[in-house]
Order: sequence, then structure tokens, then C-alpha cells
Amino acid sequence: MNRLSLFLVASLIFGFVFLYAPIASVVVYSFNASRLVTVWAGFSLQWYGALFENEAIGRAARVSLQVALIAATGALGLGTLAAYGLVRYRRFAGRTLLAAMTTAPLVMPEIISGLSLLLLFVALEQATGWPQGRGIATIAIAHITLGIAFVAVIVEARLSAFDRSLEEAALDLGAGPVRVFLTITLPLIAPALAAGWLLAFTLSLDDLVIASFTAGPASTTLPMVIFSSVRLGVSPQINALATLILIVITVLVAGANRLLRVR
Repeated sequence: MNRLSLFLVASLIFGFVFLYAPIASVVVYSFNASRLVTVWAGFSLQWYGALFENEAIGRAARVSLQVALIAATGALGLGTLAAYGLVRYRRFAGRTLLAAMTTAPLVMPEIISGLSLLLLFVALEQATGWPQGRGIATIAIAHITLGIAFVAVIVEARLSAFDRSLEEAALDLGAGPVRVFLTITLPLIAPALAAGWLLAFTLSLDDLVIASFTAGPASTTLPMVIFSSVRLGVSPQINALATLILIVITVLVAGANRLLRVR
């Protein structure tokens, strides 16, 4: 029994070290005074100052946030409607096709999605004149297409376990379908909506492949800038950027946990 416990403890320690040691090294070397990320030359905050003065990274971060907000909101609306239709209306023409098209981005490689969307935008531009080049709008549409699948799966699972008797009671008391949906259904599925929005936001903010196909020269996203920088060698500014992202995520997660405990 002791041997088994020691093995489990050792496995746990090894797993945490394997997962978090590289992240810890990124944080540590973000304070390195040397330009070489593998050579420690003393403590310094110069790379954080250089990061805030880097206009390319700042512009890319603004583009990524703008696209992520648009994509997450659009995916939430369309994904919720798709999930509601699939759960509440079991029989209608095209239901199988709708279900297949909704979940297709979950299993389709991103490179195929990105290439197909690029060909679509090029064909639309030649036929109708829109879009005039690729930019924030094309990236947002592509990310909405990706995010709909994840939102629909989460909301569909919540609606499948939903207690319909609450809606039926409200209808019996004289409430209309729209009022029932707004006052009964939406508040009860709000956690699933929040989870779907956050997941779509994260996917959009993190995406590289699809954005590379649908972005234009003036709409470079943050993952694209980071990838192009890493190809030429890891810059200490990228380490500083990764550290700031980790700090923001840690603060948000801690704040969410604190809010849940208070509630």
C-alpha cells in the first residue's frame, strides 16, 4: 500500500513538473537581462518596457480582442438558436443536415476550414465585390463558424437536461412563449451560455491556422505575430507577453472562484 502511495505521489509530481516547468521557465526568463533566452544574465524588467513600446504587438492584440469579442458574441447567438432548434424540434425537414453542419467544425481539420473559407471569400469578392480584401470581418466570420459548434454542443447538453415542467407551468399561468423563453429558459441556461461564450472567445483569441488564411496585411492577429517571431528565434518580449497573459488569466480565474464562493 505504501509503495502504491509513493508511486502515485511520484507520478503526480512528475506530471505537474512535466506540464508546468516549461511555463515556469518562460516566466523566469521574461525577467532575464540577456537577449538570449537560454543564458541568464541577471534580473531585468527591460523586456516589459520594450513590449509596451512594440506597436506591432499592441496593434495585433487589439485586433485579436476585437475579433474575439465579435466572434464569441456571434457564435453565442447562432449556436444557441441551433441548439434550441435541435433539442426542442425533433422532427423537421433538414434536421439531420443542420446537426451535421453544426458539429462539422469539431472534427474538421482547421487547415481545411481555413482554406475553404479563403476560397469562399475570394469567390464572393469576384462575384459581388464583397469583401474588399480580407480583414477583421473575414476573420470574425471564420471564427464564428468555428465557435458555433462548441456553443451548440454546450447549450444542447444543458437544454437536454432542462426541466420542461417549469416552462409548462408558466404557460399555464398565462405567459406567452417569448416571455417564457426570456424569463424562464434563458436564466436557467445562463451558465451554459456563459461557458459557450468564454470557450468561443478563447478559441478565437488562440486561433492561428484559420486566421492565417482569412486575415489580410492590415489585420494581423496576436498568435500570428507570436508565431512569426518564434520562427526567427524566441524573443524575450514574447516571454514577457506570455507572462502577462498568464497573470491576467490567473487573476480572472481567481476572481471567478471568489465570486462563486461568495454566491
